Order: sequence, then C-alpha cells, then structure tokens
Amino acid sequence: MARSQIPQPGRLIVSYIYSSVDALAESLKKLERQFGRVQYETTDLPCSAKSQYAEEMGPDLQRRFFSFEKPIPRDALPHLKKLCAKIEGQFADNVEDHLFRTVNIDPGILTLENLTMAAHRDFTHHVYLADGVFAQLTLVWARGKFRRLPWTNDDFCHDEAVDLFERVRQTFELVEDPSAAPTG
Repeated sequence: MARSQIPQPGRLIVSYIYSSVDALAESLKKLERQFGRVQYETTDLPCSAKSQYAEEMGPDLQRRFFSFEKPIPRDALPHLKKLCAKIEGQFADNVEDHLFRTVNIDPGILTLENLTMAAHRDFTHHVYLADGVFAQLTLVWARGKFRRLPWTNDDFCHDEAVDLFERVRQTFELVEDPSAAPTG
C-alpha cells in the first residue's frame, strides 16, 4: 500500500498579460513582498490572447513570465490565484461597476516534473482544486525537456519562456530526478 506523502515544494511562476507597465511594476512589488525577489524574468513576449482580453484591457497587450526565489508548497495554487486576483483588482479601472484590468496575473507552480497553472475557468482539461480555482497541467518534463500538451497556450512554448522554465528547474536539487542521472 502506498503511503501518502507531501511532495517537495516548487517555484512560483507568474504569467502577466498587461496593458500598463506601471501596473506591472507596482503589482510585481506586491508579489515580491510575499514570495521573495524575482529570480528570473522574460522580456516582453507576443501575447497570443490579445483578442480574448482586448475589450477589457485594450489592444496593446504584452506578456511576461516571472519566477520567484522562495519555494512554494504545491497545494498553494488556490491561495495564489485568489491573491493574484485581489492584486489585479487593485490595478483595475472601475467604470459603471465593471472592472477593467490593466494586469492579468496567472500563477503557477513549476516542479522538476511539470508546470501547473491556476485558472478560474472550468474546462475538460482542468482539475478543480478549491475555492473556485482549477489546475491546468501546462508543460511536462519528458526526455530531457519541457513538452507541451494539446491545450498548452503557444506563449508558454516561446523560446524565451521555455528558457526561463528550464533555468528555474535547474535551481532544484536534481539528485531526485532520474532523468538527470548520467547514462552509461
């Protein structure tokens, strides 16, 4: 019989879609106060979801990915998503009781095995966690690199994003990873 275990912590990965660089900078400071300094970040990347968010956030959207130094328990996704939604609201414009975000902050947890992102939407490939938060397995580590799944957003496969995920992964103790062992 298998015994339950608490897995090793992961690293917080945050995907930002934003229309205001000031809101990005200020909201990032709030995350750093809770999760330590930014460990790695990408430059501005093309945002494939522009049309999805254009009405709410405007047409000139950019995406960036950030990782943070502080290890994160793997069961923290519901808390992280709620915190990010609260921060988004602090930088939103309220017009006639409608919030228009200037930042969209999606948290995830990167481990040796995968990148799992949090979402508020239910889809066939999302698993419900708690408090209105779902988990989406976004990338898996297999055969020495991160691999996409059929539903993985193209932005997560951008060369610079994958490089960030790989650099974060290298900060873990790779002794526990069987694929890191030298082969004869």
